[in-house]
Amino acid sequence: MKTFLKALGAVLLGVAALAVAGVTWLAMRKPAAREVSTARIDVTPHHLERGKYLVENVTDCLGCHSDHLTTYGFPIKPGTEGQGGFPFDAKLGVPGLVCAQNITPDPEFGLGKWSDDEILRAMREGVDRNGNALFPMMPYVHLSQLSDDDAHSIVAYLRTLKPIRHAVPEKKIDFPVNFIVKFIPKPITSPVIAPDPAKDHLAYGHYLTTIAGCYECHTPHNEKQKLDETRAFAGGWEMRGPWGRVISANLTPHSDAFLGHATKEEFIGRFRAFAFLNAANAPPAPPGRNTVMPWIAFAGMSDADLGAIYDYLKTIKPVANKVTSFPDAKM
Repeated sequence: MKTFLKALGAVLLGVAALAVAGVTWLAMRKPAAREVSTARIDVTPHHLERGKYLVENVTDCLGCHSDHLTTYGFPIKPGTEGQGGFPFDAKLGVPGLVCAQNITPDPEFGLGKWSDDEILRAMREGVDRNGNALFPMMPYVHLSQLSDDDAHSIVAYLRTLKPIRHAVPEKKIDFPVNFIVKFIPKPITSPVIAPDPAKDHLAYGHYLTTIAGCYECHTPHNEKQKLDETRAFAGGWEMRGPWGRVISANLTPHSDAFLGHATKEEFIGRFRAFAFLNAANAPPAPPGRNTVMPWIAFAGMSDADLGAIYDYLKTIKPVANKVTSFPDAKM
């Protein structure tokens, strides 16, 4: 009996040692990452113009990386553009706390000391300059589709933002997700080219819905915040924050959804209706009816780009899913 107990103890001790070794390996493990270069992006007027358009109106980088007013449309608070700090926590499905980073050129708290390629790697591949995995609330999984030229344009424009000396709290990710996120980043090892809007209009519309976050926000999420790809664009993701509680709309062309009956002009017009709105004139939000949808940013998109998005969305599978976007609104 004593021999058996000794053997059992040895086995259990071995299992415990393996478990400790495994946890230690995971704790020290770095995500897959490519080496970064020190080469500078060749900044041209095209890059700056395209970068401004993407950052402010399409990818809406400033929407997450700035402070906001709680008036209607959740406009960016002037003077905070790019300073970071917005908290993503359990209310938004994050297992812990992740704050949007400072993406201004500030050398201490922002991107001032980052190389161009370090920014590109973080934005599209999910690895920071220290080789650590970013939490995918930063949508690098989708931004991996961002073309090289568009990505370079974004970096070029971010360099022109006013440096803001603003510290952001460190992220705190709950176990075991803190280990799981290390396996998500994937290095980009070949050129990424955007579809030509003149030659492949629908593919370009698909491209825009990816980099603009339409697919991410308007596709249902399960209890683990994973996207239900079988119901792409069907809406239903609940988002809670300073804006209140909002549920993303169904963007499929189902007869019960807006895209099922809206013309292209009506679709574009819905965005244009927000073109006048800004931080200075935004009125108080009606109770339960504020929105986190970046209407103000997207109102600056071109008719051609909004039209490409509309045309692409009209081709996707219709999904029946009636959504009440403002469930807490007072009648």
